[in-house]
Amino acid sequence: MATEDTSSLRTVRDVLRYAVSNFNRADLAFGHGSDNAYDEAAYLVLHALSLPLDRLEPFLDAALTPAEINTTLSLINARVDKRLPAAYLTNEAWLGEFRFHVDERVIVPRSHIGELLRDQLSPWIAEPDRVASALDLCTGSGCLAILLALAFPESTVDATDLSSDALDVARRNVSDYKLLDRVRLHHFDVFGTLDTRYDVIVANPPYVDAEAMAALPAEYRAEPSLALSGGADGLDIIHGIMDGAAAHLAPDGILVVEVGNDRPALENAYPALPFVWLETAAGQDFVFLLSAEDLRGDLR
Repeated sequence: MATEDTSSLRTVRDVLRYAVSNFNRADLAFGHGSDNAYDEAAYLVLHALSLPLDRLEPFLDAALTPAEINTTLSLINARVDKRLPAAYLTNEAWLGEFRFHVDERVIVPRSHIGELLRDQLSPWIAEPDRVASALDLCTGSGCLAILLALAFPESTVDATDLSSDALDVARRNVSDYKLLDRVRLHHFDVFGTLDTRYDVIVANPPYVDAEAMAALPAEYRAEPSLALSGGADGLDIIHGIMDGAAAHLAPDGILVVEVGNDRPALENAYPALPFVWLETAAGQDFVFLLSAEDLRGDLR
């Protein structure tokens, strides 16, 4: 727990400094929207004060009321004391410009696929308006299903998840984006009983291997293990996706899957497949693409 005297804190700059100092002293783990103490502190301070999240500088020397200081410090201290992802404290997470409701029933959205959907999976999708059907596997909060629907405005989107709790959160987000008529949620393990063929299938499945699961910091252990754990080598769910994808893709369809650090294990398991590794802000090792044609026949 933070023990520093807070009676001298007066401005946004003061509480921001207090937050960064305490986050560093507590050796918090980041990666749920921010990757360092300063950015996380700025987000929580701006959120607590209901200020624009991209406008810190103009407010740094603004004097805060006692009530504002108490509200802000409460959020900052909770981040230290509870060691929860900031998104669980604010009940929101962002993928680019898109905001989603989150709580401890779902993993905090942070998929690289969201970045790729901003460009409508170009150049792999040449005519976005011709995408009629899309599928999001392991949808969690529903964020990628929503981004699919927004990226491909003529599409109907199915989204599956094994967790009924996660689907409750997804339903709220789909409703918030007024997409209940286009995004259909299903309580399935991967493909379940779906019999549609899709132009696009995306998945951000559980892919953390057993060794990494055992070493997760508290912030990541606060997330549902069902949404993280991919078995001994991280590929348990990915194998299911690979096995079922061909039967659920349209003839010219594509499969896009995020696999974390599992690229070497995946390529070793499927040495004959021509994986295309897509460029993201984090690098070219985390998201692959395969066409329907690539997935026909014996995968291994």
